Amino acid sequence: MEDVLDVYCRPCDPRYPVVCLDESSKQLVGDVHAPLPPEPGTPERIDTHYERHGTCNIFLACEPLRGWREVKVTQRRTKVDWALFVREVVDVHYPDAERVVLVMDNLNTHRPASLYEAFEPAEAKRIWDRLELHYTPKHGSWLNIAECEFSVLSSQCTKGRIPTQEALEAAATAWAAERNGTAATVDWRFTTEDARIRLKHLYPKIHE
Repeated sequence: MEDVLDVYCRPCDPRYPVVCLDESSKQLVGDVHAPLPPEPGTPERIDTHYERHGTCNIFLACEPLRGWREVKVTQRRTKVDWALFVREVVDVHYPDAERVVLVMDNLNTHRPASLYEAFEPAEAKRIWDRLELHYTPKHGSWLNIAECEFSVLSSQCTKGRIPTQEALEAAATAWAAERNGTAATVDWRFTTEDARIRLKHLYPKIHE
């Protein structure tokens, strides 16, 4: 925990950008009957019946201090999917950074081995050398600022029914572009000192 909190105290540095990455599934749901449009004094009416169209995955990366985020919708969230997204972050969005400081949870796909499953060894090593990984502790995924971005994404964009992966991708991409246009940042104030006070029960007790 303290490792991640110390990372969040680092100043904004284009050579070592602090990027948070997370992923979430989204159920694709369509209407059986078209919603009735709103009328004066009456909101839009949506039939309670719906059709399930499977699920897909949303990857989200954000740099809180710069107010930037990127989303990518995939059919699955395998090791290869993660590796492809990480390569995009490194090569497309941070080509000039010496290392991308990446904060993630401890999901089993978030490992260097995933790069070697997706790419040839030389390419996997090249990407790995561009990363500095920091993992949130078990049951501590709330420490990942990307979860804050997912909360905003859900409330502003993906909360309602979305029938197809293409529709979800279009909506999420438009949301990210608009939010990036305002350079919306995250003001993280929970520090290591705060953790030692408020989460004192999580620390081992030393008996002298």
